[in-house]
Amino acid sequence: MIYLDSAATTMEKPASVPSATAWAMTHMASPGRGGHGAGMRAADTLYALRETAAQLFDVPSPEQVVLTYNATHALNLAIHALVRPGSTVLISGYEHNAVTRPLCARGDLTIRVAQAPVFDQAGMLAAFEAELRRGVDVVICTHVSNVFGFILPVGELARMCRERGVPLVVDVSQSAGCLPVRLAGWGAAYVAMPGHKGLYGPQGTGLLLCGEEQPAPLLYGGTGSESKNQAMPEVLPDRLEAGTQNVSGAAGLLAGLRFVCRKGVDRIGAYEECLCNQMMDHLEQVPGVQVFRGPRGTQTGVCSITVEGMDCEEVGSWLACRGIAVRAGLHCAPLAHKTAGTLDTGTVRLSCSAFNTSQQVRRAACAIAHLARCRAKGV
Repeated sequence: MIYLDSAATTMEKPASVPSATAWAMTHMASPGRGGHGAGMRAADTLYALRETAAQLFDVPSPEQVVLTYNATHALNLAIHALVRPGSTVLISGYEHNAVTRPLCARGDLTIRVAQAPVFDQAGMLAAFEAELRRGVDVVICTHVSNVFGFILPVGELARMCRERGVPLVVDVSQSAGCLPVRLAGWGAAYVAMPGHKGLYGPQGTGLLLCGEEQPAPLLYGGTGSESKNQAMPEVLPDRLEAGTQNVSGAAGLLAGLRFVCRKGVDRIGAYEECLCNQMMDHLEQVPGVQVFRGPRGTQTGVCSITVEGMDCEEVGSWLACRGIAVRAGLHCAPLAHKTAGTLDTGTVRLSCSAFNTSQQVRRAACAIAHLARCRAKGV
């Protein structure tokens, strides 16, 4: 199988990830719940994970790295901590449902959207600046669109938020592992990410990087610390980590982070972008195929396309039958499709990882070209 759906999950992992996950299942107990060897091994692994993440993502202290079940869990924690009844929240026009649904569920907020055409970084900044002048309480922005691979100008947006004292939440689900992520450098209140995408960890893992805000817990329960106290501990990470952690998942995520550190974020990102450019170069020459492509430096290794006269789900199924795994539809991000004008059609998304090859990309592009030519001929 040619796997080009890494924007959803990097199914192809370093060998160290499943190995570490399996070993932890039979050699580690619950951290903070016992002084025996199995419990201490778990505690050491979790601390090593926090320490590695802190170094990679510019976090001042390992304790500011909170373990979550996925990016959605992390974003819900951040939204619960920052957003109050009556708040005005500013988001980009590319946010995932992991952001928009928790906000819409509140029902007591004003949600404003900074709109700009896809791949227009300057326009996006201008839209954010105009909305910030009107006054907002919280800004939430994705670093990279999961649909189009569009890199939003988060660094400049972070500066604008710092100047106005507005807390910023950054969703780095599509950038962690392939672009630099800097909690302290951005001055963000929170940065949320999954473990199972560009960090090559297992599904059911994620991280929330916490700035200087004192967060309100979303879940309450045992932490293995301050057991007499019926309030949640004041200190991180315990304050946001109620219940037993996914220790085996954390061990696998640690292995994934170490893989990313060894390969280098810049190197991984450049490689994925190169593969994506090869694919788009080929597909742009095919009549009937629309390629959503941005100027150099505005797009990661994610490419969205449509094939004239074909439903996106039909294209995805046709490719799947030929051993090419992609994702078709709205990708849990209807707001991004509304911004790009593809809400009624969706797109076919092809996304690369460090484990794809130029040969795989060429084969996938040739298959799509063949499909488009056959459809044009009415075959």
